[in-house]
Amino acid sequence: MHKIPFEVISLQADGFHIITEVEIFDKKFNLVIDTGASKTVLDKDTLLHSGIDEENFQSTDILSTGLGTNSMESFMLTLPEFKLQDWSVKDLSVAVLDLSAINHAYSQIDLEPIIGVLGGDILKPYGGVINYKTSTLLLNKYKKLG
Repeated sequence: MHKIPFEVISLQADGFHIITEVEIFDKKFNLVIDTGASKTVLDKDTLLHSGIDEENFQSTDILSTGLGTNSMESFMLTLPEFKLQDWSVKDLSVAVLDLSAINHAYSQIDLEPIIGVLGGDILKPYGGVINYKTSTLLLNKYKKLG
């Protein structure tokens, strides 16, 4: 099991987000660990501002639900490597959406922007365990079968 440290940040409405650091395309970003997200999602604008060419995004006919809407245009992107500390996975397919509303809300309460959310497509198959006492996310090196 790999131990990935995280920080619990308090939101204004008595809620919390779990933030960890991710490395994508040799750059580090903040990422929310989201047990309610079915798929790992990255912010389109953050990727573009980081030098990722929009030609790498694959259009989809899927309209994303959640995030307060069910009509958000989405794209897919295959990441050569997705790193959380010493844990990594290669050729990860992620959804790409406009997460500017989330980053705007973060800026309103003086929080750093995020690149996206870590979802169930990583947490479940890699046996994700969130330990609030030690502020760590545990992930297996390999996917669990079944």
